[in-house]
Amino acid sequence: MKFICLTLLIFSGITDSVSERYEVVGSADTVLIVAGEDVILPCSVKPSISVVDMRVEWFRSDLKDTQLVHLYEDHEDRNRDQIQSYRERTKLNHQELQRGDASLKLSSVRVSDEGLYKCFIESKSWYDDTTVDVRVEAVGRPPVITVDGFDHSGGLHLQCESEGWYPEPDLEWLDSKGVSLSSETTETHRNTDRFSVKHTITVHHSDKIHCRVRLRHHMIEALIISSSNMFSSWRTSVIMISIAVVLSVIVGILTAVFARKNRDYDRLQNEKRTLQNEKRTLQNEKRRLQHESDQHLQLLKTIIPKVNVILDADTAHPRLIVSDDGKQVRDGKRQTERLDGDKDRFNNYLGVLGKDGFSSGCFYFEVQVNGQTEWDLGVTRESVNRKGSIILSPEDGYWIVGQYEGGYWAYESSYVSFSRSMNPQRIGVFVNYEKGLISFCDVESMSLIYSYTNQSFNKKLFPFVSLGYTSNVNPIPLIICDDY
Repeated sequence: MKFICLTLLIFSGITDSVSERYEVVGSADTVLIVAGEDVILPCSVKPSISVVDMRVEWFRSDLKDTQLVHLYEDHEDRNRDQIQSYRERTKLNHQELQRGDASLKLSSVRVSDEGLYKCFIESKSWYDDTTVDVRVEAVGRPPVITVDGFDHSGGLHLQCESEGWYPEPDLEWLDSKGVSLSSETTETHRNTDRFSVKHTITVHHSDKIHCRVRLRHHMIEALIISSSNMFSSWRTSVIMISIAVVLSVIVGILTAVFARKNRDYDRLQNEKRTLQNEKRTLQNEKRRLQHESDQHLQLLKTIIPKVNVILDADTAHPRLIVSDDGKQVRDGKRQTERLDGDKDRFNNYLGVLGKDGFSSGCFYFEVQVNGQTEWDLGVTRESVNRKGSIILSPEDGYWIVGQYEGGYWAYESSYVSFSRSMNPQRIGVFVNYEKGLISFCDVESMSLIYSYTNQSFNKKLFPFVSLGYTSNVNPIPLIICDDY
């Protein structure tokens, strides 16, 4: 027995010493890159050994949701669960893997790529990782200086503006001697992932004025020369304007004296009556159109087969609570244990299917989304993948519209966003199976939201609703409507 224990201790010591001989190293310094360029994120094993037979995983350690950037396993790249924005932009040099180099090439860098990247390498006997800090810069457009007129004291207003920077740049005014001038107003705006800056100053004497925009290692500036002619022109303009004002006052007085007040009064009254008649006509037309629209909607609902959608609790994500009648679903705030072992349930998206599917003809149903701030709804094939990270696209068997972070969207070959001014309370879903048409409408305004056209169906389509990804803090349920 002592011999066996001694053997195990010796073997464990050998294993530990082997695993301690290798480490994964990256870059001690922050990796700086300009947006639009390509970058190599360093990662290698020291001392150098082949990692061809190992698992190499790159992921974002600063993100809460899906983190995978690139995965190499079993001698091939496996990027099925890769973050959507990294598709077709990451690459490992498989030849360099033989020398222990697992550096990742990231093409066409975007501002959203900024963050912490972890390179994780694992063999059967050891594993290690390293972190690479990536910072992205976007160089904006050259600054533009515009003359914005004079103030009451004769000072020349100058405005300098530049856009397209990341992160936020510094903008400063300099005179011909390089002395910094104080800005009077400063404006900074962020449009998606870029910044625009605007500063103004007032100049009271002729000089060479520089507007300089600076960002770390990048600097662009513009120059304007405020000559004495500008200020002379201002004084001439002030005199001319004063004369014009005096003449205008005189003309106004003469016009008032000789004006025919009665005729003007009658004319104004006639115009007022005309406007009132036009307003009544427009109101009557609006009521007529509303009445016709209501009739058309009722006729449409009579013609289109209305289906009785009942949600199938057996397909629901474990966090979801489906009402006994199958008409409502909400987030239960915690994952419940299922006797069926969660077979065929959604495990990331908070989704649930209808019990009945349809493989021909037309059908229509409505879903109330009033008060809920994150949802997806539409139809899907019964056989779609319900596990892991799912792209809700027709290619993967989902035809949906949704709301997320105040915006509305659909997905075909790419994301399609709609106006944020939309505020649908109830969504109608219409399907024509043979024509390959799926349309979504705002029931209250009777307006079309989006249509998938020329689709091809060869299997049953099932109603689908979801409360978003992973969790939903909004307690308001989605409701399948029967009152139409």
